Amino acid sequence: MLGSLFRSKKKSAPPAITTDLHSHLLPGIDDGVQTMDEALEVIKGFKNLGYQRLITTPHIMHDYYRNTPDIIQNKLAAVKQALAEAGIEIELQAAAEYYLDEYFLELIGRDKPLLTFGDKYVLFELPFLSKPMILQEVVFALQTKGYRPVLAHAERYLYFSKDTGPLYDLHHAGVVFQLNLLSPAGFYGKEVKKQADKLLKAGLIGMVGSDCHNSRHLMALGEFWHTAAAATLAGQTFLNDTL
Repeated sequence: MLGSLFRSKKKSAPPAITTDLHSHLLPGIDDGVQTMDEALEVIKGFKNLGYQRLITTPHIMHDYYRNTPDIIQNKLAAVKQALAEAGIEIELQAAAEYYLDEYFLELIGRDKPLLTFGDKYVLFELPFLSKPMILQEVVFALQTKGYRPVLAHAERYLYFSKDTGPLYDLHHAGVVFQLNLLSPAGFYGKEVKKQADKLLKAGLIGMVGSDCHNSRHLMALGEFWHTAAAATLAGQTFLNDTL
């Protein structure tokens, strides 16, 4: 399925974005790829699209995905070994996508460091149905520990579209907003696309990512770069390649 896309002579990923942030490419530990073969296929697809580095971010969610730094790093090592054996040359790193809840707040308070990328950036996500009461407390706790919080797919929390004040407050407090690249293309629906366009126009997006879980997402990403929606990123500067 992926082969026909990657044999295309069309330009794939734009040279300005060669680092993908936010994906689920370590097999069998969350809702992303489930087998090593699937992981290799998707990662090879990223390389063929023009990406040079992937920062993959498995879920850490206490009630569902009880991943630890050891689990993630061990799986990363296995994938990197498989990539080397398959002759797929691409830089692969791992951090995590933390779910914001009381357990995350507990993890921040422990002595053990969180999984970070770049200059102590920590990716976290919110519930989709309602803004958590402890959001500001968590952001403050992260910053007090010297971390730099990054809000995953900031455009997908539609409760912020009705009341943008708290979202702007987060940005002013130093939270970096990460945008899913497929959002401006309408992959997650019209309302998310509208919110994505609004945040891009306001210059609030600091990082972009694929949030790739499988080959279907990768196919959509490859096609995205040939659409008018990709033009919404033109002229904007993102932190991806500085990480």
